[in-house]
Amino acid sequence: MGMSKRFAAELIGTFWLVLGGCGSAVIAAGFPEVGIGLTGVALAFGLTVLTMVYALGPVSGGHFNPAVTIGLWAGGRFDAKDVIPYFIAQVIGAIAAAAVIYVIASGAPGFDVQNGFAANGYGEHSPGKYVMSSAIVSELVMTFGFLIIILGATDKRAPAGFAGLAIGLALTLIHLVSIPVTNTSVNPARSTGPALFVGGWALQQLWLFWVVPLVGGLVGGGVYRFLFGDGK
Repeated sequence: MGMSKRFAAELIGTFWLVLGGCGSAVIAAGFPEVGIGLTGVALAFGLTVLTMVYALGPVSGGHFNPAVTIGLWAGGRFDAKDVIPYFIAQVIGAIAAAAVIYVIASGAPGFDVQNGFAANGYGEHSPGKYVMSSAIVSELVMTFGFLIIILGATDKRAPAGFAGLAIGLALTLIHLVSIPVTNTSVNPARSTGPALFVGGWALQQLWLFWVVPLVGGLVGGGVYRFLFGDGK
């Protein structure tokens, strides 16, 4: 498959992930009386990646996340020359989705992007006021686990056809655990889109949600390859 098609698939897939996941958090999570809450947002993130893995995975591999891309490279499943193009596509998709969410959400009375806009944060900007060290551990361990699941579910030794389900459920579980800590990133592109609209503190803290998930992805990919082979 040519890079232009793979680039488009990663852009669209990441757009869908951020639109569905962050959109549910901004628009539906706290809706008066019938909001979907933390569980609903976690499920929304899982459903976005599950649906797009099946829809566009055959085109691009269905990364939709720089940490996944770098982890698959570390796991021996991805060519180094394609890492940066995937990163670019994913970030563009995330920013476009954040823009759509902003346009929709700003139509509600009293909307204020400074209320969070699903941005990731720690300290005063953590939903549960968790300190930076907690945020680092959470993002590192969750991204590590996510890569282990992705590499295992897509291993040639795994049952065929179930990878999307395992990956979607894994992302749901990750959000159920870590939304109170950081609003859950495990995805630098997902973090970048909302942060650009919030500005200020969100941009100041964005470094953590690039550095730590990328490290978690590298470690997860490297550990899987060391223990189990590349499983191509």
